[in-house]
Amino acid sequence: MTENPHGGPTEDIYDQVISAPEPVEVDEELAMKFGLLIEDAILRGRPYQDEKCGNCLYYLDTDKDIAYCWHPKLRIPVGFEWWCQWWEEIAD
Repeated sequence: MTENPHGGPTEDIYDQVISAPEPVEVDEELAMKFGLLIEDAILRGRPYQDEKCGNCLYYLDTDKDIAYCWHPKLRIPVGFEWWCQWWEEIAD
């Protein structure tokens, strides 16, 4: 314990016990929601042949490894190397 400049003793930061983080209710709800979305979209963390999010029409920023997918059924951040059933070729 050290003396608080405002009066009274305080705990040193090193004396505090930090508990391990645990998921809260909202995390469980989001995990279920996104789990269903992943199943519905057949969203995969790897390309399907030459098709991948990074060369899909709906991948918003092809200069980034993770970018926003604006497909109406997804609208989530996705990885450049990912793939889903709604992949669509970019028109030349």
